[in-house]
Amino acid sequence: MFWVYIVRCADSSYYTGHTDNLEKRFNQHRNGEIASCYAYRRRPVELVFQQECVSREEALTAERQIKGWSRRKKEAMIRGDWDEVSRLAKGKS
Repeated sequence: MFWVYIVRCADSSYYTGHTDNLEKRFNQHRNGEIASCYAYRRRPVELVFQQECVSREEALTAERQIKGWSRRKKEAMIRGDWDEVSRLAKGKS
Protein backbone atom coordinates (compact mmCIF):
# COMPACT_ATOMS: atom_id res chain seq x y z
CA MET A 1 0.00 0.00 0.00
CA PHE A 2 1.21 3.51 -0.88
CA TRP A 3 -0.05 6.98 -0.13
CA VAL A 4 -0.05 10.43 -1.65
CA TYR A 5 -0.39 13.12 0.99
CA ILE A 6 -0.40 16.86 1.61
CA VAL A 7 0.82 18.66 4.70
CA ARG A 8 0.02 22.28 5.48
CA CYS A 9 3.10 24.08 6.74
CA ALA A 10 3.27 26.79 9.41
CA ASP A 11 3.59 29.44 6.66
CA SER A 12 0.32 28.11 5.09
CA SER A 13 2.14 26.61 2.11
CA TYR A 14 1.53 23.01 1.10
CA TYR A 15 3.93 20.14 0.64
CA THR A 16 2.83 17.11 -1.39
CA GLY A 17 4.61 13.78 -1.23
CA HIS A 18 4.18 10.05 -1.50
CA THR A 19 5.23 7.18 0.74
CA ASP A 20 4.69 3.55 1.63
CA ASN A 21 4.42 4.36 5.36
CA LEU A 22 2.27 7.42 5.98
CA GLU A 23 2.55 7.47 9.77
CA LYS A 24 6.35 7.20 9.70
CA ARG A 25 6.72 9.81 6.94
CA PHE A 26 4.42 12.31 8.65
CA ASN A 27 6.33 11.88 11.92
CA GLN A 28 9.56 12.57 10.01
CA HIS A 29 8.04 15.82 8.74
CA ARG A 30 6.66 16.75 12.14
CA ASN A 31 9.90 16.00 13.98
CA GLY A 32 12.18 17.63 11.40
CA GLU A 33 14.13 14.47 10.68
CA ILE A 34 14.86 15.33 7.03
CA ALA A 35 16.70 18.65 6.88
CA SER A 36 16.68 18.74 3.06
CA CYS A 37 12.87 18.55 2.87
CA TYR A 38 10.81 21.62 1.89
CA ALA A 39 8.71 21.32 5.06
CA TYR A 40 11.71 21.17 7.41
CA ARG A 41 11.99 24.93 7.96
CA ARG A 42 8.23 25.38 7.78
CA ARG A 43 7.24 23.38 10.86
CA PRO A 44 4.97 22.69 12.53
CA VAL A 45 3.10 20.81 9.82
CA GLU A 46 -0.40 19.36 9.74
CA LEU A 47 -1.50 16.39 7.64
CA VAL A 48 -4.47 17.71 5.65
CA PHE A 49 -4.94 15.14 2.88
CA GLN A 50 -4.16 11.49 2.29
CA GLN A 51 -5.15 9.09 -0.44
CA GLU A 52 -4.35 5.42 -0.66
CA CYS A 53 -2.80 4.16 -3.90
CA VAL A 54 -2.29 0.61 -5.13
CA SER A 55 1.30 1.11 -6.33
CA ARG A 56 4.25 3.44 -5.95
CA GLU A 57 3.81 4.47 -9.58
CA GLU A 58 0.19 5.50 -8.94
CA ALA A 59 1.21 7.46 -5.83
CA LEU A 60 4.06 9.21 -7.68
CA THR A 61 1.78 10.06 -10.60
CA ALA A 62 -0.80 11.54 -8.21
CA GLU A 63 1.93 13.50 -6.39
CA ARG A 64 3.22 15.01 -9.63
CA GLN A 65 -0.31 15.88 -10.76
CA ILE A 66 -1.21 17.57 -7.47
CA LYS A 67 2.07 19.51 -7.40
CA GLY A 68 1.03 21.08 -10.71
CA TRP A 69 -2.31 22.27 -9.37
CA SER A 70 -3.18 25.74 -8.17
CA ARG A 71 -3.56 26.45 -4.48
CA ARG A 72 -7.35 26.83 -4.96
CA LYS A 73 -7.62 23.43 -6.60
CA LYS A 74 -5.54 21.77 -3.86
CA GLU A 75 -7.71 23.38 -1.19
CA ALA A 76 -10.89 22.20 -2.93
CA MET A 77 -9.52 18.65 -2.94
CA ILE A 78 -8.53 18.92 0.73
CA ARG A 79 -12.12 19.97 1.52
CA GLY A 80 -13.43 17.07 -0.57
CA ASP A 81 -15.18 19.49 -2.95
CA TRP A 82 -14.79 17.43 -6.12
CA ASP A 83 -17.25 19.61 -8.06
CA GLU A 84 -14.93 22.58 -7.48
CA VAL A 85 -11.87 20.51 -8.40
CA SER A 86 -13.61 19.60 -11.66
CA ARG A 87 -14.69 23.19 -12.30
CA LEU A 88 -11.17 24.48 -11.73
CA ALA A 89 -9.77 21.77 -14.03
CA LYS A 90 -12.15 22.79 -16.82
CA GLY A 91 -11.32 26.45 -16.34
CA LYS A 92 -7.65 25.76 -17.06
CA SER A 93 -8.19 24.20 -20.48
